[in-house]
Amino acid sequence: MTQRLYYADSFLYEFDAAIARVIEAPSSDGRSALVLDRTAFYPTSGGQVFDTGKIFADGQELRVTEVAEAEDGAVLHFLESPQRGLVAGATVRGLIDRERRIDHMQQHSGQHLLSATFVRLFDLPTVSFHMGVESCSIDLDAKALSSAQIEAAEKMANEVVRENRSVTIRFVTQEEARALGLRKLPSAERDQLRLIEIDNFDLSACGGTHVSGTAQIGAVQLRKVEKVRQGVRVEFVCGERARKTSRRDFDTLTEAAALLSAHLWDVPQQVRKSIDQAKSGRKEVEKLQEELAAMEAARILQETPSSGTFKIIVKVLADCDTNYIKLLAQKLVRQDTPAIALLAGCVEPATMVFAQSAGLPYDMGVLMKEVLARAGGRGGGSKDMAQGGPAQISDIATVLAAIAERLRAGSQSA
Repeated sequence: MTQRLYYADSFLYEFDAAIARVIEAPSSDGRSALVLDRTAFYPTSGGQVFDTGKIFADGQELRVTEVAEAEDGAVLHFLESPQRGLVAGATVRGLIDRERRIDHMQQHSGQHLLSATFVRLFDLPTVSFHMGVESCSIDLDAKALSSAQIEAAEKMANEVVRENRSVTIRFVTQEEARALGLRKLPSAERDQLRLIEIDNFDLSACGGTHVSGTAQIGAVQLRKVEKVRQGVRVEFVCGERARKTSRRDFDTLTEAAALLSAHLWDVPQQVRKSIDQAKSGRKEVEKLQEELAAMEAARILQETPSSGTFKIIVKVLADCDTNYIKLLAQKLVRQDTPAIALLAGCVEPATMVFAQSAGLPYDMGVLMKEVLARAGGRGGGSKDMAQGGPAQISDIATVLAAIAERLRAGSQSA
């Protein structure tokens, strides 16, 4: 069992300890690990991610890249590089990554503050907490959250931050905890519980690292809200993360405003206007493409001689996309003259479309599978129309011509 120094002091960034065990390559990636008799490194648990830092031992500087909790209660300090010659009993000095620790304290204490706020304002308990690299989230036992509720929760949380209420640690028995009115009592029975208290605002059992006053949390910023299986997920950032996120958002909006030649606050209106214009433009393009496809189909059919009772059109279109090729195939086979269209396009991704007029006896889906078996790729379709994406298109014209010749021969023999 490792003595956890951060339980008593979250601001402890340096400590001395002795090696309890040296574990060679305990993980699949070949990293070795140290177990110390005492540590200030926080292992991943309770929604909070691990600390990183360094361990100095016997002239070696060992980078701690991950910290995890073993089943027996030991704390595993995974090392970036293999250790050399360390043995149990050797003394070491640990150094916590200060910036990362402070960030985690801000986010975790901010989570306690937010969870208590949602209970106080709307009686919505927190189901789970997750700390990510860029943002954090809490899942609330709620069917929905309105914009007004989000704004009210953010406002109250930041008021508590400004008041700089004390955040303290104390240890109690499970029986004592039941009488204290915790926001959430842990399901697992323990001899002793570690409580984090925000003065006159929240009392929760927690093993994580926390600030000593709410002002140290910094600004609390609520961001995305989405429905999840167990309720509503609220994404948030605190402290330095909130500053960095706000700066990035501002820079992004400023660049967007410049591109749109608009004021920052007018960006949404200008984006909506651009989307409407794009939709209108797409409709106009689709209309023109349909007219062009109809005209081209009529010209091609006029220029193509009949193969018995129908016409066979073979075309490799160098600069047409999939939508136009499919549209052209449809126009070719829906005219008064029965026809088979064997079309291919070279614009990436390469496309083939086979189509025949209703009533003709061939199977376009079978033909498509035959070609794809040779050229590679995926596709399929029905008797009258099939579409595929060949992997090889260098000899596609030859392949299509060979299919057309077979169809002509079959038509003449019939």
